[in-house]
Amino acid sequence: MSDHPSHPASWYAASAHAMATHPHLEGAQRADVCVLGAGLTGLNAALELAEAGYQVIVLEAESVGWGASGRNGGQVIFGFGCGESKLEGLVGRADAQRLFAWSLDGVRMIGERIARHQIACDWRSGHAHVAIRPRHVVELQHWQRQLSEHYNYPLTWWDRDQLHANLPSERYLGALYDANSGHLHPLNYTLGLARAACAAGVRIFAGSKVLRIEHGARPVLHTQHGSVRCDFAVLAGNALVKGIAPQLDRKIMPVGTYIGATAVLGDERARALIGNDMAVADINWALDYFRLSADHRLLFGGRASYSNLPPANLRGVMRARMRRVFPQLKGVDFEYLWGGVIDIS
Repeated sequence: MSDHPSHPASWYAASAHAMATHPHLEGAQRADVCVLGAGLTGLNAALELAEAGYQVIVLEAESVGWGASGRNGGQVIFGFGCGESKLEGLVGRADAQRLFAWSLDGVRMIGERIARHQIACDWRSGHAHVAIRPRHVVELQHWQRQLSEHYNYPLTWWDRDQLHANLPSERYLGALYDANSGHLHPLNYTLGLARAACAAGVRIFAGSKVLRIEHGARPVLHTQHGSVRCDFAVLAGNALVKGIAPQLDRKIMPVGTYIGATAVLGDERARALIGNDMAVADINWALDYFRLSADHRLLFGGRASYSNLPPANLRGVMRARMRRVFPQLKGVDFEYLWGGVIDIS
């Protein structure tokens, strides 16, 4: 494996499929919709719009999937990070239920797009939220009742013995298991979306950072060597949109998060860690999340940085967190270790 030169070094970049070459934007262009950002949000929007008959241009500062879309933990999970109770307090139960249903639609649509566009991205079904402390058991069981009674979404509770049949780590006391959620190779999925979007008529321009937006009835997005006039603009740059929409800058909080990939463990050793190949996340504020890769590595994520700098001794800290979950991996190090920023606003 060798990292693709247009992406930050990671196991994802090293194991990515062949990447299409997208030109830089040159000169003045016209489109019904111009999308800033060739990540998951931007490409999904572009694909939906193109299939509805719109002419769409995507402007990407780097390359497809360069940001969080191509570096994240690859876990596909229902719901929202803040939880349903928080949403109910903000918008009321009826709208919280609608938002929750949208999240389920999102999980379903990923599966549909993988099948329809034949995207090879190592999809595996199954995800568990795991409890470390007794209060986590209480919280997860309360959440299970809430989802069943108010959101018509039943989940399976595993006690310690049931969990250890699939995840034999002494760190965890139980789990809330969802068979519909799962995990995938996020960069390969994003590249597959880009291919599908191009097949639908979307034009993608890479290396074409938007420097300013000219507002008006028909916005104009300007890059160094070109521009796109459109009827509608979609800003889909997540935490990397800075300086061109001040009203958004005040609402975006970028946070660094990090993932390591071990050397190849082999099928038997990997399955001894997670027998059913599910994705896992605990429910601590500074959580750990992990899963197996298709080539039998452990992908282990966690840690956070609220500055522009990675945490001190990142490798040592991540290694210690991994071994706290899997002490049998003493002596195993990360072959790849990478990170990036996401918006948590």
